[in-house]
Amino acid sequence: MTAAPLQAIPDIHIGRVYDQRDPECEIHYETFGRLAQFFGRNTPPHRHYCFFQVHLLTRGSIRLNLDEGVYCGDAPLVIFTPPTVPHSFYSEEDTDGHVLTVRQEVVRSWYRAMPGQWPDALLREAAFIELASLPAESAADFTALVDTVELLQRETERDAKGHSALVRALGECAFIHLSRLLLAHEPASAPRPERSEDLRLFLQFCDLVEAHFRDHLTLSEYAIRLSVTEARLNDICRRMANLPSKEVVHERLLQEARRLLRFSAVPVSEISYQLGFVDPAYFSRFFTKRTGVPPSQYRLAGQA
Repeated sequence: MTAAPLQAIPDIHIGRVYDQRDPECEIHYETFGRLAQFFGRNTPPHRHYCFFQVHLLTRGSIRLNLDEGVYCGDAPLVIFTPPTVPHSFYSEEDTDGHVLTVRQEVVRSWYRAMPGQWPDALLREAAFIELASLPAESAADFTALVDTVELLQRETERDAKGHSALVRALGECAFIHLSRLLLAHEPASAPRPERSEDLRLFLQFCDLVEAHFRDHLTLSEYAIRLSVTEARLNDICRRMANLPSKEVVHERLLQEARRLLRFSAVPVSEISYQLGFVDPAYFSRFFTKRTGVPPSQYRLAGQA
C-alpha cells in the first residue's frame, strides 16, 4: 500500500493573508489580540517562510508547540520564531500583547551591520522566554523591548514624514534587545530536539540564496554546494515552503527588486544590472510576470 504524501505545513504571509494595506511590507506590526481574532485562539501548525516573528505577550497565558518542543507559560514572555520553523498555539481569551513580523533579509542586514556581536546560530534557534526565567539584569532589556515595540505600534498607525525609516530603526532596536534576551536565556532551557535533516538543508539553502541570489546560480550549483541532488532540493523546498526551489530563488530576487523600486531613485535599467540581469528587458518581463505590473508602474504606484 502506497503511503499518502506528506502535506506541507501551511505558509502564512501576514501581509497578503491578513493585512493587505501593504502586502509586501518588510516590517509588520499587529496586536496579538487582533491576530487571534482573525486566525483563532487555537491556531493550527503553520510557518512563516522568509519571515522572523516575535510574539511579546504582556497579559494572559499560552500553550505553544514550537520547533518540536511544547511550552506552557504566563505573560510576560517572548516567543522567537525563525523563518520556516513550524509553530501552533492555544491562548486564553484575555491573552494579549504584540506581534512583530520581519522579513529575513531585513533582520540579516541588521546583523551584518554589527559584525561579531552575535553568534551565527542566534537567528536559527526558536525560543520561548518567560521574564521570570531570565537573570535579574535582563529585566531592563525586556522592559526596553516592550517600550520599543509600543513605539513601533504607535508609528505604524501614522503616516508622517520619515515613517519608513523610523519603523525600520525601531525594528532594529527591538531586535537588539531581543538578541540580548536570547543570549541570556540560552543555557537554562531544556535541551532542544535535533532539527530534521530536511529543515537543516532548507535553512542552509536559504542562506546560500541570500548570499548569491544576484549571481543567478543554477539549481545544480546550489545542489552541489549542499551535497544533495536537484530533485531532493526541490522536494525539500516544496515540503518546507510549499514552493519549488527555483521559486525560492526568484522570490528573493523579486523582493529585492520591490525594495529598490520603492525606496530608491535608481533607474530601472540600473536596478536590473544590480540584480544580475544582463538585459533590462528580461528583468522587466521577469518582474511583470510575477507581479502583474511593469517595474516602472510598480514604482509609480508606491509613490502615490
